[in-house]
Amino acid sequence: MATSAKSAPLPLGALMLAASFQSWAQTAAPGAAPAPGLTLPTVTVTGTAARTSDRHTLQATDTGIAKGQQALRDVPQSITVVTDRLMEDRNLDTVKDALRQTSGVTFQAAEGGEEDIRVRGFSLATTGDIYLDGMRDPAFYERDTFNLDRVELIRGSASMLFGRGSTGGAVNQASKTPRAMTEHEVSATVGSHNFRRATADFNLRTGEDAGLRINAMANTADNNGAGSRVDKRGLAVAWRWGIGLADEFTVSAMALDNRNGIHYGLPWIRPQASDTSAANTVIGGLDPTVHYGLDSDRNNGSARVAGLRHVHRFDHGSELTTQVRMGNFDRDQRASAIRFAAAALQPGGLNLDGSSFGTGTLLTRGTNLKIQTVQTTQLQSDLSHRFKTAGLQHQLLAGVDFSREAKTAQTPLTAAQGGVNLVKPAITAASTSGGGWVGEDARVLRDSSRFIARSLGVYAQDLVQVAPHWKLLGGLRHDRMSGNYDTLAIPANAPGPVTITSYQQAISAWSPRLGVLYQPHERLSVHAMAGSSFNTSGDTYSYNAQSANTPPEQSRNLELGARIESADQRFTTRVALFHTTKTHERNTDPDTAASRLLLSGRRHAAGVEVDLAGLITRQWEIYASYTWMPVARVDEAASTATTVGNRVGDRPGLSPRHSGTVWNAWQLAPAWRVGAGLNLRSAQAPADVTAPAWEAPGFATVDLMAEHTVQPGTTLKVNLNNLMNKLYAESLYRGHYLPGAGRLLQVSLTTRF
Repeated sequence: MATSAKSAPLPLGALMLAASFQSWAQTAAPGAAPAPGLTLPTVTVTGTAARTSDRHTLQATDTGIAKGQQALRDVPQSITVVTDRLMEDRNLDTVKDALRQTSGVTFQAAEGGEEDIRVRGFSLATTGDIYLDGMRDPAFYERDTFNLDRVELIRGSASMLFGRGSTGGAVNQASKTPRAMTEHEVSATVGSHNFRRATADFNLRTGEDAGLRINAMANTADNNGAGSRVDKRGLAVAWRWGIGLADEFTVSAMALDNRNGIHYGLPWIRPQASDTSAANTVIGGLDPTVHYGLDSDRNNGSARVAGLRHVHRFDHGSELTTQVRMGNFDRDQRASAIRFAAAALQPGGLNLDGSSFGTGTLLTRGTNLKIQTVQTTQLQSDLSHRFKTAGLQHQLLAGVDFSREAKTAQTPLTAAQGGVNLVKPAITAASTSGGGWVGEDARVLRDSSRFIARSLGVYAQDLVQVAPHWKLLGGLRHDRMSGNYDTLAIPANAPGPVTITSYQQAISAWSPRLGVLYQPHERLSVHAMAGSSFNTSGDTYSYNAQSANTPPEQSRNLELGARIESADQRFTTRVALFHTTKTHERNTDPDTAASRLLLSGRRHAAGVEVDLAGLITRQWEIYASYTWMPVARVDEAASTATTVGNRVGDRPGLSPRHSGTVWNAWQLAPAWRVGAGLNLRSAQAPADVTAPAWEAPGFATVDLMAEHTVQPGTTLKVNLNNLMNKLYAESLYRGHYLPGAGRLLQVSLTTRF
């Protein structure tokens, strides 16, 4: 196919990076079809065929999380990839479900979405270090996997790649991309609690080098197995043209609507009232599907994302990728914090004694609201350039990104302010469903806060082949961020003018990254890495009098690891030793609370991670991820309003010593495939709490799968999750915990054509 002699106009972000290049002539990329009339000599290739794609396997060999598509063996940092095959095998419908398949990951009981995920015991920032195709994706909605090819987790400090946040790591969602072929997939699933889910994936070839891809999803259920109803819809459309040519474009849009229920959690309980040293723990014997909130409780939200992506391929393998994206996200959440009523805690009442918890135990239901809207505008350009100078081979990555984030929060007026009465009646434990309704249709909303932040980041990284088996990596990034936050105080007793208080903050920070790779042959890669990260006060999309005057927290990550492939390259082992230290952790000091937060907190964690993925035999495929974290310690701490006791020397919450998952799949016969998996986590406390004050017991759950090929292209699959109906706490908070899903049976029919 002939290509145009002129290059397409590049977006502004691309020009920012490309000004130094002399020539923009468009040429066919390697592998493109020759021009008409040009005859090429026959070339014969011998050797072992390499894998062409990670699609429909448990093993991944490359990643896009580290800026640009790279081989995993060339990234000197731990990365775990949840492939589409694993998501299909285990029916992983949400990003949270996918992250549960990566060890060392724990969850705080946030109010919907993936707002507080911990990796190695450290937060991925309060607003979530979660990215969509390499660009920040705000943690304001519950993400679904219907349009994802994979979910990638990079562990440890990653601010050199992404900017602020990234102490524990970062998560990248890789969207399904159009291909220049025609193929389709339709799937329907039914299951426990009236679970109904339908997905469709249509890929249409619209030209010799173009494709259109449409993904759709609809999902409903009376209960997700852990107390929340499900009602969501999704649609994603992408058109890609110029595939394989020097200039490739992709325009995409995605819409996701959630009208889900919300289970805010259950209160902790002491096993025996006579044992004051015993830890508060989960309420035994209570079915995880029980929900004591109101029928009007909900977690409504939507995401609207549209973007344009341009890839310009230069000669000699260099590539410039520019993305522009706009997003609009909203959340209308109404939840109930369930607590024991005061009467139940009096002598002769519950007294937090698990043995006396029963049908007559009185529970109160709080009012927990989040009504928010977020708009984002992002521009990002990344250049990958391979060149040789002074006899050394270089792989250069450089980029610039800009973002504007604006958040508005609203609150409903109370009855005294001219709104509605939001007080919820108490309930006894005899109820297995909350019932009741608090008026929402008549509510009157007023803005309560507004936040706007602008960020600019510039980075460069070079991977240099310094010897036949040795590579050195060095990278540096600089970020500038300015934030403005207004609070609007509404009079308590009557509608009227509001009082506006404003806060501002400007941040400037550097993030270095250093690494070394030893690769004696193509099946072994050993790495050592040191990197840093920073977290700003504005990560919560808010400021107060203290946080607006507080510099960023800092962290440092050290890692020694190896990636080993089998002789046939169909099985991979990854192992890593890590040591992460967080300094200047934000704590409230009573002596300076009026002016700033004290940055004196310090803690560290160290441990071992092991990942396995691929084919052990032609019939046996495995995926496993395990983390042993024997060391997690608070080194310095200031007093805070929520701290229980003196934290120095304590093990931080959400830092289990053992966590892991394993999934096995066996091809028993051409038409039969079965699978079995295990998820485990040892005991842990919530964040900012030290056991034995509160502690969730360790647990292990078993999942099973059987798949039958009815006819070529059509499969029937049965999944049975949490086989033993194990009761356990999935997400933890100081005042409550969220139970994990109980036993779930699902049957899926999928056809590909």
